[in-house]
Amino acid sequence: MPPLKLNALRAFAAVYESGGLRPAGRALEISHSAVSRHVAELEAWLGVPLLEMAESNRRTRFTAQGEALGRAALKALNGLAQSVAQVRESHRGNSVTIATTSSLASRWLLPRLSGLRKAAPWVEVSVLVQSRVGSLAEQGAELALRMGPGPWPGEISEHLMDDTLFPVMGESAWIKAGRPHRLNDLLRLPLIHDRDPNAGWSLWRDQVGPASLDVQTGARFDSTDVVLQAAAQGIGVALARGRLAEAELASGSLVRFLGESAVILESAYWLIRREKEATSAATHTVIEWLRVQVGSNSWGPLGPRSST
Repeated sequence: MPPLKLNALRAFAAVYESGGLRPAGRALEISHSAVSRHVAELEAWLGVPLLEMAESNRRTRFTAQGEALGRAALKALNGLAQSVAQVRESHRGNSVTIATTSSLASRWLLPRLSGLRKAAPWVEVSVLVQSRVGSLAEQGAELALRMGPGPWPGEISEHLMDDTLFPVMGESAWIKAGRPHRLNDLLRLPLIHDRDPNAGWSLWRDQVGPASLDVQTGARFDSTDVVLQAAAQGIGVALARGRLAEAELASGSLVRFLGESAVILESAYWLIRREKEATSAATHTVIEWLRVQVGSNSWGPLGPRSST
């Protein structure tokens, strides 16, 4: 393990986060002079200045090296704090952490969690929103819900549910456009693109059409949430994953205007659990509940009925 000045790095990360020695001292509950000593110790150890004082207002400023180190230290310490919190949560036998994407968490999982609480009030579920796919052990989670083509090596990857992909528009934009309802109407409407290659317009064009649909133009967004919000606000036509657009379709803020035309996304969502590791009763209960939500109930409350 590399030698690190951990106390000094923690103090410097607090300076970077708060913007000064005094607020860092208040955050750490130590004097600002102690924070200053930690920073001086770190500068002497590294051999480079990290802070510089502006003559005009004595405001703390960071050198280029200080800016880079402060950003890295704060990110690392926040990540460590999150991991510690997850470990503290996971030691309780009734606690289950589910790692998943922001869109799947907010649009499918969270609206259903109240049902789990009613069915199994003794289970405590925490949701970890993941910005990237990582191993369950790395993230401190018992389960994961993932979108995309699986399986993933080193973990038990089980297909949970399929989905369908179809065009949607905001209701007012749909009315303003003359209530389009034919496939060729897509040729005259602005497209909204999800950067997820598994939910792109090229997939729709190749399977449904029209063949001349220009999939190169149109606004592009990084998340399902933003894509659907953009469609609801009238920016254009988006491809919606049916399971993630339930609320907007039910409220009428989004209109599915091409009837039953859809692309079937097979194996769209996966349930991931740890390989070669004992599974708690609480985790088995959550697995059972998840399967019930999609109508595929093959697990008993305390374990699998057949091996996977």
